[in-house]
Amino acid sequence: MHPYLHAEQSPEKPAIIMAATGAVQTFAQLNDASNQMAHLFRQEGLNIGRTVAVLLDNHPNFFDFAWGAQRSGLYYVAIPSRLTAEEVSYILSDSGASLLVSSSTKQNVLDAVRDSNPEVKQFIYGGDDDRAIEPVLAAMPETPIDDERHGTDMLYSSGTTGRPKGVRIPFPENEDIAQPNPLVMMAQGAFGFSPGCTYLSPAPLYHAAPLRWCMTIHKMGGTVIIMEKFDPENALALIEKYKVDVSQWVPTHFSRMLKLPEATRLKYDVSSLKCAVHAAAPCPVPVKEKMIAWWGPIIREYYAGSEGNGFTFINSEDWLEHKGSVGKALLGIVHICDENDDEVATGVEGQIYFEGGAPVKYHNDPEKTKAAHNKHGWTSLGDVGKVDEDGFLYLTDRKSFMIISGGVNIYPQEIENLLITHPKITDAAVIGAPDEDMGEKVVAVVQPSNMNNATAEFAQELEAFLRQSLSGVKVPRQIDFRETLPREATGKLYKRLLRDEYWGKTGSRIV
Repeated sequence: MHPYLHAEQSPEKPAIIMAATGAVQTFAQLNDASNQMAHLFRQEGLNIGRTVAVLLDNHPNFFDFAWGAQRSGLYYVAIPSRLTAEEVSYILSDSGASLLVSSSTKQNVLDAVRDSNPEVKQFIYGGDDDRAIEPVLAAMPETPIDDERHGTDMLYSSGTTGRPKGVRIPFPENEDIAQPNPLVMMAQGAFGFSPGCTYLSPAPLYHAAPLRWCMTIHKMGGTVIIMEKFDPENALALIEKYKVDVSQWVPTHFSRMLKLPEATRLKYDVSSLKCAVHAAAPCPVPVKEKMIAWWGPIIREYYAGSEGNGFTFINSEDWLEHKGSVGKALLGIVHICDENDDEVATGVEGQIYFEGGAPVKYHNDPEKTKAAHNKHGWTSLGDVGKVDEDGFLYLTDRKSFMIISGGVNIYPQEIENLLITHPKITDAAVIGAPDEDMGEKVVAVVQPSNMNNATAEFAQELEAFLRQSLSGVKVPRQIDFRETLPREATGKLYKRLLRDEYWGKTGSRIV
């Protein structure tokens, strides 16, 4: 279905509730606002196939833009809200966006972008100049445009290893804006979402998963509770307050909720939850074990990318039998290949490829597109893993993060997953740093729960802790402490920034 159909059937049902303020936008209001946005796009000459962009935090009007673009046959680019003006300018230029919607909280960035990208028309919520969007929208009709056509998102990689690359998926052949959505069918089938459900979204809306899952909930006639910023205790309070039955998380969210005092965690009633979805990064086994023990066998995990070339799924019951797995493929066929693109034996690590999913094509980057394919035509997101004898996939790490020390391949994820289980650790990153003897050495960069613990004695304690579970070659030869790590609000760790720092590279930036 589509929000406009729910606006006809249940106009007063909340489509969006903002967590901090409790502000409600009904399906009728969302439909009217998205129609006005669609008329604005057409007034600006943006016809079917053009590109628009949004630069917003978790803002009450984010989905006015998204649904307005979806029903206008446009590509809509969600730009991470913390990027610099130069980074925003790059995405605008690369995507070919003609219009940018943002808010006055980004005024300094927007002013600089207007100078560097004068061809991109800007509209600003809360603006105090000719870019103010409210009076323009108020003058637009609340009825549909005459030439509605299904548009789609154009999302950019998170840029952990370089400039982000856009994924521009062709429009569906069916122009109907209310056509069946594969993600809706997957949400109802594999994940057990019910029509009209209440969904908690704790992550930034510009990220692929929150954006797509929230729009899927709207198609199902459900209510989305949007957290402006994740806070572990507040998330639990919201579940209790709104009787949330479905939600979507990343492992960092789980870890931070688990590190709340037990009395704090247990005072909130989370029994309304029927499904908690997680993805984005491998979840440390002890963390997921504790979450299942706390919330019950409602946790369901998937592995996929914006590229849409494959999708794996695992429920709690199967995970408990195959701990650490991200499941079996629901879309595409999984292959594990060596450096020669040949398949390896069961249980052997290699690069993960999918056969039969959507083709992978990166906008304006034929080299990266070519690198994502192997000689069989299968496609990869660049991750490394293995498949067990029952066909369950396990992620090891990103190929680009692999450390080669003395000729031995070491994947940081295993070490990070263990570090984060230490009760005195809030966050951790493991990288390879230069070493004259070994080529690279393993370095752990750790965020203690209390910086008073950032001592040589605590580093020794951590080393002893790791040696209980890891072979000597994997134990970090150096442990450094930081107050914070460069982690995106989505949970994505910008490991490249740390690695560049240790390798003495300058000018490294988050893009």
